[in-house]
Amino acid sequence: MFDCPPSPPASRGPLSEALFCRLAGEPGPLGPVPRANDDPLTGDDSHVTLYAIYELHYRGLAGVDDGWEWHPDLVRLTAGLEGRYEAALRADVGLLPAVTPATMATALRQLLDAADGPSLSRFLESQGTLDQLREFAIHRSAYQRKEADPHTWAIPRLSGRAKAAIIEIQSDEYGNGRLGEAHADLFADTMVALDLDPTYGAYVDDLPGVTLATVNLVTFLGLHRRLRGALVGHLAAFEMTSVGPMGRYARTLRRLGRGGHEFYDVHVEADARHEVVAAHELAGGLASAEPDLVGEILFGAMAVTNAERRLADHLLASWTAGHRSLHRAAPLPTAALAG
Repeated sequence: MFDCPPSPPASRGPLSEALFCRLAGEPGPLGPVPRANDDPLTGDDSHVTLYAIYELHYRGLAGVDDGWEWHPDLVRLTAGLEGRYEAALRADVGLLPAVTPATMATALRQLLDAADGPSLSRFLESQGTLDQLREFAIHRSAYQRKEADPHTWAIPRLSGRAKAAIIEIQSDEYGNGRLGEAHADLFADTMVALDLDPTYGAYVDDLPGVTLATVNLVTFLGLHRRLRGALVGHLAAFEMTSVGPMGRYARTLRRLGRGGHEFYDVHVEADARHEVVAAHELAGGLASAEPDLVGEILFGAMAVTNAERRLADHLLASWTAGHRSLHRAAPLPTAALAG
C-alpha cells in the first residue's frame, strides 16, 4: 500500500511559521525569513524547520510542491541551519582520541562502552507503564517508520569492504525484500499492538525538538557525501549498541501483555551479527580504505550517542516528575484512532 505524503508539521516559532507559510505556495524566492535563535541541538523551531525541509527528500509533504526540494533559496536556508547545527554537534562531541584504521573496531567499542547515561530500556523493562511505553514508541516513530532509508544514502558513496558490509546490513533492515518484513513495517505492527496510529508521520507534532533532532541528525549526515564517514559511524554505533536494549523492549511488551515484539526480536537476532559486521567491515573497512575519515567515523558514533542520551534524559526526567514527555498535551491515541 502506498503511504501518502504526510501533512506539513505545525510551526513552532518565527522561523518555521514564515517558512511553512511560504512552502504552501509555488516555488520561488523565499523573501525575508527570520534567523534561528534557539538551541541548535534541541530547539523546537530549528528542528521542526529542518525536519520539514528534510521530509521533502523522503516522501514529500502534502500540499508542498516537489519543486521546493532543490530550490536554490531553500537550499541556502538549509545550509545556514545545517552549518549552525554541525558547529554545535562538533562542539558537543569535543576532542576524540587518535585512532588508526587497524584499531577502529576496538576504539569504537571502547568509546561506546565508556559513554555513560540513563538507560531507557532498563527503566521500561523494570517499571515502565503502558502509557510510558506508548510515549516511547511515539518518540521513536519518526525514525523507525523510515528506518534504514537515510543510511542507504551511503551505499553509492562507499566501495570495497565497507560497501559490501552496509549492503548486508541494509538488506536485513529491509526484510531482505520480503513484503511486510522491513523493520519500518514491523515497527508499524508494534504501534498497532500499542493502540497507536502507525501512519507515517502521524506524530511529528507530538515530538519535542530533542526527539526531532535524533531524526535530523541521520538525515543531515546522509544527505552530504562529505559526511559519509560520520554516517558510517552513526550506523555502526546503532548496530553495536542495539542487542541489549532491543531485548529489554521485547520483554517489556511481554510483561505488559502486548504483542508487537517481533520488531524487537528481529533486531536482537539480526544485530548480533550486524554488530561484528558494522565494527570490523563497515567502520573498519572504510577506515582502511579512506584513513582520512577515521575521525569522522568516531564523530558520527559519538554524535548519535550524545543525541540519544539527551533524549533519554528528557524522557526519564519527564516521567520522574510525573509529566508527559511529548510536545503536545493531547491524550494518547487509542485503538479507535488507529482504525
